[in-house]
Amino acid sequence: MKERVYSIPALKRMPAYLKELKRARADKVPRIASAQLAKRLNIDSITVRKDLEMIGAAGAPGIGYRVDALTEHIESFLGWNNSSEAFLIGVGELGRALLGYSGFSAYGLKIIAAFNCDEAISSYEEYIHGIPVFPITSLEHLIKRLKIKLAILCVDDAYAQNAAETAVNAGIMAIWNFTQQSLLLPERVIQQQANFSGDFAVLSVKLAERIREDEQYGF
Repeated sequence: MKERVYSIPALKRMPAYLKELKRARADKVPRIASAQLAKRLNIDSITVRKDLEMIGAAGAPGIGYRVDALTEHIESFLGWNNSSEAFLIGVGELGRALLGYSGFSAYGLKIIAAFNCDEAISSYEEYIHGIPVFPITSLEHLIKRLKIKLAILCVDDAYAQNAAETAVNAGIMAIWNFTQQSLLLPERVIQQQANFSGDFAVLSVKLAERIREDEQYGF
């Protein structure tokens, strides 16, 4: 069976739709039109309609979408209505920051354990933000035992490939890669790169353009 291909930009807009829908629900707004969502997010209403059509969300012409129903539909499509348990590999500064981020729960993501790549630390009693931290030597065993399918990779670049291979061989099916290392893994493994440099490049270009505009018009 051929795998359905979804627009990546559209998928990345789904959390923004959810955020606005939850605001509308908090304001007791029963229905919302694509034009209203578009205005809230400063995007084109045609884009909103196409995005929602892509995930099979149906609105009524002239009436719009039921806020509760659309919220549940998007959460179900993203799998955020069920908690996805994950392991975090690497507890340096970035790893520790991610362990302390409470917003993951809104996405249906729950980090249930972390793994320290520093072999000098072997204690099973260490906790970071209430999450247990194990030595990396326990990774393979615990992935198999708990049947974890998602790993968040935050190790040093030099250890990224080895850590990813260990995780995949134990049963990990998807990796959220926060390293700068490109991973060579079987095609069946889903990879998502956290692109800090790419995001900052976009931000930098937009900032430079804004500065030039301000200088041009004397702001």
